[in-house]
Amino acid sequence: MNQPIIQLASACLECKKPKCRTGCPINTPIPQMIRLFLDGDIQKAGQTLFENNPLSVVCSLVCPHEKHCEGHCILNKKRAPVSIGSIENYISTHYMNHTTFKKPALNGRNIAIIGSGPAGLGVAFLMAQKGFNVTIYDQHDKMGGVLRYGIPEFRLKKTVLDKLVLHLKDLGVTIRPNTTVGKNITIEDMFRDGFDALFIATGVWSPKKLGIKGESLGHVHFAIDYLKNPSVYDLGEKVIVLGAGNVAMDVARTAVRSGAKEVRIVYRRGLEDMPASKHEIQCAKLDGVKFDFYKTPVEITRDGVRFTCKEEDVFESASSVLIAISQNPMDVIVNNNKGIKVNNKGLLLTDDCGRTTQRGVFASGDVVTGARTVVEAVAFSKRVAQAMQEYIATLPKRAS
Repeated sequence: MNQPIIQLASACLECKKPKCRTGCPINTPIPQMIRLFLDGDIQKAGQTLFENNPLSVVCSLVCPHEKHCEGHCILNKKRAPVSIGSIENYISTHYMNHTTFKKPALNGRNIAIIGSGPAGLGVAFLMAQKGFNVTIYDQHDKMGGVLRYGIPEFRLKKTVLDKLVLHLKDLGVTIRPNTTVGKNITIEDMFRDGFDALFIATGVWSPKKLGIKGESLGHVHFAIDYLKNPSVYDLGEKVIVLGAGNVAMDVARTAVRSGAKEVRIVYRRGLEDMPASKHEIQCAKLDGVKFDFYKTPVEITRDGVRFTCKEEDVFESASSVLIAISQNPMDVIVNNNKGIKVNNKGLLLTDDCGRTTQRGVFASGDVVTGARTVVEAVAFSKRVAQAMQEYIATLPKRAS
């Protein structure tokens, strides 16, 4: 075994009432995982993680651990918390690399999953293991959604996603890439063709606009578009990032790695108000990203950005501007299906178990909640998977 990981795991106090577990959105059995690992049963530890969270190998890398499990560790009161994310990733990676997934006997029921981000992948694993015939539709050529096209390689290696997709195929999941449901294929078509229930997990891929002059200029790019394929962009030497969430940190750090000599995040409020996690902010600083505060953008020009700062006009030169102020959901499905209702932000309306306003159609993830963390999307999807199974059990049996 890896000696440093053993040392990290040995720091766990094995609390009788583990706050680390209650602090995790998906209730990861952390003490049980660590005890199995230290007892020499890494495979059982990995199985325990996977059964609780089929995307454990991903969450262990991209979760804001300081906010959830590690942030609730009792050791925070005296010293550094247990490095739960590192331990979980080591165990989960071993499990995914040493486990053979076998296709279960089919139960005769068909599920369509629209979108292959964390919510879609999570439901696909949960339903496929129960014997449902699962088909995933995605608008991109590869599976993973925001995990593949919205999180940089230095945070989440794409080989991790490739391994997950291979395991899904082993479970019998059918994948239909480069397909945007709502255009040539509609929800009505899917029900006509024998699907018993549909699950929508299309995420939030439509970038929010600032609504200021200059947004249409050629050197201005939206963060969610830039992250899909950074190599095709020529940002120049000086880049300004407008926004202060985790996505802003991702694009800033990616721009640094892409050769920009100066990358500056400019935010209209202060450091303490930034929505990005403290860990991501610190990583950006370590990568050399600079920060400016209390500057509100009012116009983008061909040479940079004009701000207001303490009621004064300030100009910052830039070769490129990246806008990272969150995203909205795409509306292609709801525009072609009036039975599915949305709120005033365009997010799908569901109950706590993901039931939309159309019978047989379920949804979860960012398309319901807005941009959230991966672990929150998977936790929500576990409830939805159970609700889908309960719904399908009420349907009449299909003729054999």
